[in-house]
Amino acid sequence: MAKRRTTNPPMGFTTRAVHAAEGVDPMRQRPLSAPIYQAATFAFDDIDDFAAVAQSKLTGGYLYSRWANPTTDALARAVASLEGAEAAACFASGMAAIHAALVSRARSGDHVVASKHLYGGSFGLLGRILPRAGIDATFVEIADHAEVAAAFRDNTTVVFFETIANPTMIVADIDALSSLARAHGAATLVDATFTPSYLLLALDHGADLVIHSATKYLGGHSDVTAGVVAGAGKAIRAIRTDAIDYGATLAPLEAWLTLRGIQTLSLRMERICANALALAHFLASRSGIKAVHYPGLPAHPQHALAKQLMPRGFGGMLAFEVSGGRAAGRTFLERVRVASPAASLGGTKTLVVHPASVTHTQLSVSQRRAAGITDGLIRVSVGIEDPEDLIADFDRALG
Repeated sequence: MAKRRTTNPPMGFTTRAVHAAEGVDPMRQRPLSAPIYQAATFAFDDIDDFAAVAQSKLTGGYLYSRWANPTTDALARAVASLEGAEAAACFASGMAAIHAALVSRARSGDHVVASKHLYGGSFGLLGRILPRAGIDATFVEIADHAEVAAAFRDNTTVVFFETIANPTMIVADIDALSSLARAHGAATLVDATFTPSYLLLALDHGADLVIHSATKYLGGHSDVTAGVVAGAGKAIRAIRTDAIDYGATLAPLEAWLTLRGIQTLSLRMERICANALALAHFLASRSGIKAVHYPGLPAHPQHALAKQLMPRGFGGMLAFEVSGGRAAGRTFLERVRVASPAASLGGTKTLVVHPASVTHTQLSVSQRRAAGITDGLIRVSVGIEDPEDLIADFDRALG
């Protein structure tokens, strides 16, 4: 417990204004909500302790919130517990978490085998930014394991993919892909944003690191931007040590908001999965729809794999292709009223987006087509609204 400062003899007004609130302790009681340690820096009464924490940075105490913060560490412990991991690290965004994970396993001269079905930001990172540092990537059809195997090189150190591809909903066989990676001496890094830990534990299926944009389902209320990486303790310590120097730090308020969201994760996912399945069945039977992509539908090419990986539900993300291409997709987005045209995903409200115009603009037209992103494709993040209202909204908007 920190020592309390005294104000004897009496100090001036400004000095008291600055210091009078220090030393407040909860005594024997404990808060039911994790406190927000909204502090950039921490003071020490023992100078030897000050020096020891400064040298260790990640253990033994808190000195500076770019290095570590109690609220952010509480989130890391919660995520590690949910993922069945030894440790976790928190970041200012999902993309910061993906970057941290990738550069922890790939150096200049190394090669990454990556799914061609990735979020546009991840595609841009691997295809445009990391090559500047000498890290090359080959993009493959992640469901074609022969193509994946053929892409390995002697300098391949990472295999990277999403549990369910954004936005085409291809389900990755994590067990098979991680086995391929191990056989070639590579690490398996999995973006599990579409499948929070209530639905799927990627580490249990051979992944070395699991990554989430906590902005999405973990936060769950569209009011926070955050990212997390979970895995073995040694790997996470290395990631956190590097992160101190490149500074993609998660702020304590955002950590607290994510902790609050995690408390209702299972409840939200149960409702979201049920809504998504109902909406997918409706769209599959609706005229004017060329295709519906949702792992919960028996017609989905990886439906059996999805049932094996996700016995609690198939997630809240789906995509469908409207007849009429870009113009028809734009019309649909203009007509919805319960759903909202918006980027991001994973919140309580249903969101619709046109990937070719918004989420995957980093890809060329040919790259989008190769990834199955047509001009008429619409991605849906299903929320917790009453399913009858969602179905009626989509039915009316489709005309």
